[in-house]
Amino acid sequence: AYERTCRYFARKSNSVVVSVGYRLAPEHPYPTQFEDCLTATIHFMRTAQDYGVDPSRIIICGDSSGGTLTAAVAQALVNRRDLPKLRAQILIYPYMQCVDFDLPSYQQNKGVPILLKERTLVLGLKYLNKDLSIIEAVLKGSHIPEDLLHKYQKWVSPDCIPHEFKTGYKPSTTHAAFSEEVYAQVKPMFHPVFSPLLAEDSVIARLPETFLLTCELDVLRDDGLLYKKRLEDHGIKVTWCHLQEGFHGTVFLALWGRLIAFRS
Repeated sequence: AYERTCRYFARKSNSVVVSVGYRLAPEHPYPTQFEDCLTATIHFMRTAQDYGVDPSRIIICGDSSGGTLTAAVAQALVNRRDLPKLRAQILIYPYMQCVDFDLPSYQQNKGVPILLKERTLVLGLKYLNKDLSIIEAVLKGSHIPEDLLHKYQKWVSPDCIPHEFKTGYKPSTTHAAFSEEVYAQVKPMFHPVFSPLLAEDSVIARLPETFLLTCELDVLRDDGLLYKKRLEDHGIKVTWCHLQEGFHGTVFLALWGRLIAFRS
């Protein structure tokens, strides 16, 4: 599905592009996908010169869940002294957190194709091979204990999102009762491999320069904005591109322009 996209990137940027065919869930359960991407990245970093690539100029890139994997791989490499440092990471409308599914972008774009609000959670739970009956409880916030909610609030909060992105946003006035049973099922979601926005400051502070793309009409827009803020708060250089008329999947679909056309 991504061969056309990768060939385009290689041609336009005059770069060597390596596409990782990581194994897919549910046949290969989480975190196989992350482990495959990390293994492939490390192998390429060690053998880059065999492909005529300067090891100091390696950039990792992904979109949507691939953006999540890219962020997780970059975080996993920050303390590796046996490898060259990543030159940069490119995150294209990534999924970054499981704390709050009621951020402004989730409210504003809950019914926007291709990634509906509920579908985001369905995909996440299927990825973890969990029962879909808990969707409603997670959407309401019953999945997170008070202590974690308090810990993550400084990183995942509408207060961290610029005012211009909050048009029509209605903060929740009631907090859902915590469910130990739901939390037990979704606990893996709080690991930084699944939710890179929840990584500790010591990891975030050592990440490489970042290019981040967000789309206005995307439930995951605010995930990107929150990660951008965390990176910048730690002095990481971020180049940010925001597509005002973009939607989730824009970059992938852009190269099928003969079949469908849209302005962004």
